[in-house]
Amino acid sequence: MRTPRLLKKTGTLLLSASLLGATIAPAQAAMVGTAQVVAAQQGALDRARLASMLEREDLQRQLGAMGVDVQHARDRVASLTDAEVARINQQLERLPAGSDSVLGVLVLIFIIFVITDALGATDIFPFVHPIK
Repeated sequence: MRTPRLLKKTGTLLLSASLLGATIAPAQAAMVGTAQVVAAQQGALDRARLASMLEREDLQRQLGAMGVDVQHARDRVASLTDAEVARINQQLERLPAGSDSVLGVLVLIFIIFVITDALGATDIFPFVHPIK
């Protein structure tokens, strides 16, 4: 008779101790600012603008002439952060209109690929050796 009563008290004591030891994380709620929403939308618009530029035939021809696969360039643009996409779009806005802008985009994309090759993130160009 004593054993079941002792087990019951011990079980109750262990259960109480485990409930007291459990921590409950408080819930956090905050207002989302307009600037945060605008920044998220602007990032999506910048990325769409850059991706639409990769759809141009003249740009695709130039990328092919440089040995860059267009699909790889699209994947690369999709993997850029919003800050990088915004920086690229700002540089594109400063370039003059016409054929120079296409050349500027190509040079910019080429530089990005060379930098990522040097960092070891990609292996597109055989003449670029990764930094060790």
